[in-house]
Amino acid sequence: MPHKEPSSASSPKPFGPGLVEVFTGDGKGKTTAALGIVLRAIAHNLKVYIVYFMKGGYPYGEQQVFSRLPNVDFSVFGYEWLTDPENIKPGEIEEAGKALAKAREVIFSGKYDVVILDEVNVAAAWKLIDVAEVLELVRNKPGDIELILTGRYADSRVIDAADLVTEMKKIRHPYDSGIRARKGIDC
Repeated sequence: MPHKEPSSASSPKPFGPGLVEVFTGDGKGKTTAALGIVLRAIAHNLKVYIVYFMKGGYPYGEQQVFSRLPNVDFSVFGYEWLTDPENIKPGEIEEAGKALAKAREVIFSGKYDVVILDEVNVAAAWKLIDVAEVLELVRNKPGDIELILTGRYADSRVIDAADLVTEMKKIRHPYDSGIRARKGIDC
């Protein structure tokens, strides 16, 4: 399970109060939008932590870059294969539980300005984690943390609790024509 752990103490927060952002929907771009915020944040010397739910083992390109940059740390949980929502394995639930525990630790550590929970919405929708625990994090996060939740199937209660919600809508996707995720573009 790849990860890069913390550098140093927290930085001043130039952005005011921290909000909760949700990127959801069936279109491409949810994680990509969150990663754009990572670039902006580190450009302003903010400290970022990304918890990858359900993306373990697969070498996503941004992780190679983030492992070399200051002010961005991450942990990856899950297996390399895609989870089948009709056939959830106990190990997948265990990995999602570890990711949620890591998210809780990071959010309340006082070390980070921006925390991204990538694919947390899918993990909750597929019952790998309890959406009530996600809502607890959203409602109890420190006021100066920007918390970003990505993934399809965002629960309506998470949407209601968020300050910003963007739904990516699929109009056309190359996967529907048999084109798989392409390294350097999609992963």
